[in-house]
Amino acid sequence: MKIRRLFLKLVPRSLLSRMLWLLLLAIVLAQSLISGLWMQQLQKHELDGMMSATRNLANSAASTITFFQSLPLQYRQIALDQLRNMGGSRFFVSLNKAEIQLDALPDSNRKNLVINEVRNVLHHKLGYGLTLHVDFSYPGELHVFDNQTLLADIPPSWARHSLLMEPLNPPILVTQIELAKGEWLYLAALLPAPYMTLEEATLPPHQFRFIVLLSAILFLFTFLLVRWQTRPLRRLASAAVTLGKDIDQAALPEEGASEIVAVTRAINVMQHRIRRYIDDRERLFSSISHDLKTPITRLRLRVELLDDEEQIVKFSKDLNDLEMMVKGALQTVKDTDIHENVELIDINLLLEHTAEDYNLGGKALMRIEGRCKKPYRGKPLALKRCIGNLADNAIKYGQRVRIIVMDDIEEQDEAEVVILYFIDEGPGLPPDQLEKIFEPYYRLSHDTPGTGLGLGIARSIAHAHGGDLVLENRPQGGLQAVLSLPRH
Repeated sequence: MKIRRLFLKLVPRSLLSRMLWLLLLAIVLAQSLISGLWMQQLQKHELDGMMSATRNLANSAASTITFFQSLPLQYRQIALDQLRNMGGSRFFVSLNKAEIQLDALPDSNRKNLVINEVRNVLHHKLGYGLTLHVDFSYPGELHVFDNQTLLADIPPSWARHSLLMEPLNPPILVTQIELAKGEWLYLAALLPAPYMTLEEATLPPHQFRFIVLLSAILFLFTFLLVRWQTRPLRRLASAAVTLGKDIDQAALPEEGASEIVAVTRAINVMQHRIRRYIDDRERLFSSISHDLKTPITRLRLRVELLDDEEQIVKFSKDLNDLEMMVKGALQTVKDTDIHENVELIDINLLLEHTAEDYNLGGKALMRIEGRCKKPYRGKPLALKRCIGNLADNAIKYGQRVRIIVMDDIEEQDEAEVVILYFIDEGPGLPPDQLEKIFEPYYRLSHDTPGTGLGLGIARSIAHAHGGDLVLENRPQGGLQAVLSLPRH
């Protein structure tokens, strides 16, 4: 449950945030796919170029080896001295009495491909009978002439054109061939540019900057577009919430996308029909009240002319009930205060004024605990009647009432809500009567005066403010009425 609640909190709720997150996900996936394909083609192109350059280097090495093989033994060292005095060549060449041990680079895919290609070319050019060793080493760890002499120990001019690429430190390809017993030819060279490194190709910085810039531009334009399109939706949602509080609010402007215009037009039509229905209902009840007053008055006069006292009492009781029902129905329509303006209400002050009426003469029938953090937007007269009805009901059946005020945030939708708890000390209600008691004219006790409309009116006012009213039996005794009023 906690994991689900945490997941729901992390999921974006607004259309704008969801669109931006989906766009970001789409950009990341699209750019990753495109970059992956581009990198795959780039790596293939670089690998093909590296293998072609490696074959050319191996062919040059085969020609150099063939040249030294063709020289008499006494001229080979002379040729090496001439190469070094002239500043070197493509290869650094030395003749050694034994194979030089190398601090080889760790194995990698490209390293193995290059070494195998060099071996294949040399074996093809020189034959498969030669003893051949090929490997890579870094310049700082490269041994030349023997296992004690490093590249850094020899004159720079001997290797300036073949091995040194300061300030770079590229790996050096070393090929050693046994020309005769006790005579090893040592060839060292760099791979041709731009394939001097054995590292796998990575996304170039400029390509990464291009992706970030493109994503930012798309993100910005999508944000402006969605915000522009959702502004009528936010206005529509706000109007739909306040529709129950102010049925006479101005019609919404029909603007935005065609779908939003259609929904806005439907809301305006619905508001017009509801307003017309309410006006018709008020006129109907007013007409009924006016039409019933005259016959009820005539019946009262005729009852006074009867001689039978018992019948007079019965007729009078029926007429009083009829008049009470008519007044109760009209009060139900009036107390919802449909046409009352929405204002900022100080609920703390409203509760204090209500408590003053019940705590006169030293009585302590109402106690208030907690405070509302800020004013509440609602209909002041309707809310006053709602609180008054609940307080009256609690004191009438439970002797005294304790009102607890909570102004907090609901976990479900993270909307601010004001909750008022009306707790009495009465006997409570049977569980099957907790909902039925809200029905008009329904009463469990006929010992106290009343019409059975107070709780129904209070719940109607709560619904008109977008909230609710529920009754609960407390485990330790008494009835608890919970009035929730969300802020909008």
